[in-house]
Amino acid sequence: MPDALHLQELTPENFDAAVDLKVRPDQEHLVSSVVRSIAEAYVHPGVAWPRLVCDGDEIVGFLMAFFDIDWTGEGVDFRSGLWRLNIADGKQGRGYGRFAVEALAAEIRRRGGTRLTTTWHAEADGPGDFYLGLGFRPTGETSGGQTVGALELA
Repeated sequence: MPDALHLQELTPENFDAAVDLKVRPDQEHLVSSVVRSIAEAYVHPGVAWPRLVCDGDEIVGFLMAFFDIDWTGEGVDFRSGLWRLNIADGKQGRGYGRFAVEALAAEIRRRGGTRLTTTWHAEADGPGDFYLGLGFRPTGETSGGQTVGALELA
């Protein structure tokens, strides 16, 4: 990966470019928009961790993560993971998604975590092959009709 790849916080200066980021039209039914994600981050303060995926000064994607949430609400299953990943139309297939997941994995490790979870639509045109190719394995669970996958970081 080029050294120019990095995650960046949302700021007033990059907000407009962030909300203008769109996935391919045929993927819009698979992932919520950046605008919706930012709204969710706002109403879930301290839970959502939104970041821009940048190649130098260019915004090429968006991710939103969570850390140590109580997955079942029973105080026994705390998880960290990828809540949302949007790579811009025309920027896919260049390693940006892989970089984003690897950067998030590094952040989870830095915080003491050993597992990264995510969900995906199990449709033929969904991102399942992408996540499986990165080493995620289905847990056998579903969340909101989506497959739950986990990547062991140990």
